[in-house]
Amino acid sequence: MDAKADDLLDERALSKLKWRCRRGLLENDLFIERFFSRYEASLTTGQAAALNELMDLPDNDLLDLHLRRKEPEGELDTKPVREVLAMLRSRPTD
Repeated sequence: MDAKADDLLDERALSKLKWRCRRGLLENDLFIERFFSRYEASLTTGQAAALNELMDLPDNDLLDLHLRRKEPEGELDTKPVREVLAMLRSRPTD
């Protein structure tokens, strides 16, 4: 069964994604923890795939994206990745 990009992520996939998102830099973990606390109930498979792409980055590159020091480039510069990055960057007052 193929999952569509707008299907909600099931509990098992969410658990695996959370494990995958554990990082070596506390700063990245804080962004990711806030992301999951706000969006885990509505996370889609497409958003999860984009988040997985971001998790392939080294910690310092990921932090640069979180802090808006740089923007996604090359193969990473896709609409889904930019959407998830905006979600990661959003603050509770946004």
